[in-house]
Formats: sequence, C-alpha cells, structure tokens
Amino acid sequence: MLEKPQIQDETIRACVQLEYGLQRVRVEFLPLGNDQDSAVYRVDVDNGTSYFLKLRSGAFDQNSVMLPKFLSDQNITQIIAPILTTTAKPWTKLEPFNVMLYPFVDGKDGYKIALSDRQWQDFGAALKRIHTATIPPTMLETIPRETYSGRWREVVKSFLERVTEVFTEPVAAKLAVFLKSKRQEILELLSYTERLAHNLQARDLELVICHSDLHAGNLLIASDGFYIVDWDNPIFAPKERDLMFVGGGQMNNFRSPLEEEKLFYLGYGATQLDAVALSYYRFERIVQDIAAYCEQLFLSDQSGEDREQAFRYLIANFLPGGVLEISKRADKVNLTKI
Repeated sequence: MLEKPQIQDETIRACVQLEYGLQRVRVEFLPLGNDQDSAVYRVDVDNGTSYFLKLRSGAFDQNSVMLPKFLSDQNITQIIAPILTTTAKPWTKLEPFNVMLYPFVDGKDGYKIALSDRQWQDFGAALKRIHTATIPPTMLETIPRETYSGRWREVVKSFLERVTEVFTEPVAAKLAVFLKSKRQEILELLSYTERLAHNLQARDLELVICHSDLHAGNLLIASDGFYIVDWDNPIFAPKERDLMFVGGGQMNNFRSPLEEEKLFYLGYGATQLDAVALSYYRFERIVQDIAAYCEQLFLSDQSGEDREQAFRYLIANFLPGGVLEISKRADKVNLTKI
C-alpha cells in the first residue's frame, strides 16, 4: 500500500506498547507493496531496536502467521517468524486491522536487487524444505486446497462486459480503453486457462504446502542473506503453484528464464515438472492480476498513487517481453491433448 491508511500513528503506537510491552515507541509508515489490504510501518524503540509492523485489513487467514512461525521453528532460516505478544499470541487486533510485529530487516525486495548465484541456489533449497515439510494436523485442516476455481476468470469476463461504460475517474477510463484494445487477446487467455484447469481437475496431482505468491517483491534481500515474506495466502497445491514463478517472468529481468531455472534447481534438486500445471498457474496468475486490478480501479474511485501503480502493473503483463509473452514462449502443453 502506497497511501497511508486512515488510522492515527498514536493509536498504532499505543497498541504496540500495550500488546508487545514496548516503551517509548515511534512509528513510521512505509509506502511499500501493491496490496490494498496491507499497510506496513517501521517501529523504532529508544533502546535502538527496530521492528516491522504489518496491519492487515479484510479477510485474514491465521495460517498466514502460524505457518511461517512453524516453518521458522523448523530452522528454515529464510523465513522471518512473528514476534509474540505479551500474552504469547503471534498477532493481535486493532480494528479494523489484524496486527503482526516482526524483527526489522534492512533490505530491499527482489525487484530492486538481484539474487546472487548462491542466493538463487539457497532459494531453491529453502523452497524444497517448505514443499516437503510435515505440516501439523491443526493446520492441515484449515489451509485451503487447490480446486482450480474459475472465480477470477468469471470476474475478468464481467469486467470485459463493462468496458463500454463511461468512467469519469481518469485511471478507470484509461483502463477501460486498454481492456477494449486487448479484449480478444484476453478472451483467448481466459479460454485457454479454463481448458488447462479442466484438465487438472480431472487428475490427481500431489499437493504440497505452497506460499502461492513467490514473485520478486516477496523476496527480501539483506546483507546477511534473503527472506521469503508475505505469507498471506498459503495453500495446498501442486508444487508448480510456487515453481511457476522461476523462469516465468515474475522475478524481474536480472537473468534470463533459463539462467533462473538453472541456478534455482541446483538448490531445489531434480524434479519432474507437470507442463499443464506449470502453464495453468502462469496464465492463471495473469488472469488474477487483471481481475484484482480491475476490482481496485473500476469499483472504487479513491485517488492516489496506488491507482496509477495498479494500472502500470496491469498493462505490464501485456508489454513486449512481459509476463504474458514469456508464459506463451515457455508453454509446452500439447493443445491437442487437453
């Protein structure tokens, strides 16, 4: 979130002091990320210690906190565990937000800094440990499982029907023009993704615990290594749910897709990739982006930099060398068989 939420710093400061037992606290809003439901702050204490505070509104999955804590406890060092409250809880409430506090890591995300060769291998090794972790029964019952739902495809179809409307808000108007120009290409994308989904629904692929959003923005690179952050939507899914990001145009353009894959799998290890699942997740990700940004820009006229950023991110999928082009080029599915 780039725009500061409508909650007073003093209210946040009082919450942190009460719930975490910290004294003489200062809070500073950090304009980071593109998630409209999450705002982040730096928290500084007079003793020199700094923390990273996350306020999450809307739907909240407790496993977004419990799972990374569990994985961190398994000595997967690339995961940052939440700090417990004075009552030993990994998060607290500050209406309308859920509040999580973490150690502050001074670093930059993977869109700004490239992973080194060693870090790419460590990334692969860490994700393999995550995918093969034995999850506690209490989490097994509550973490959602992949269904290859058509929800986002239907959302995009509904917005394509609305692009002939007159939008007075400037960014929404620009988006409507853009979608009209890409309408046929988007309809083909939706049709192909749906065929891939139907194929997968008829099969029984092994499910593993997945982060589900492992783009470069969710890798925090620091002087002492890197960290996998933002576990907002964990899911049990085929491993390709996470692996589709590697070589899929989601990790910035510091390396070619082949270079990313070569380094990553040195750490992850040899594995058989399902071509249908890999293509499905790469195309479905683009569908989700279109749907989410349309909801943000068409269903609200709230102004601010978040709107312009959302528009830029949406159209970037369709640019030459963008994610859609990379996904099409990497697609190895034989259409006659699905």
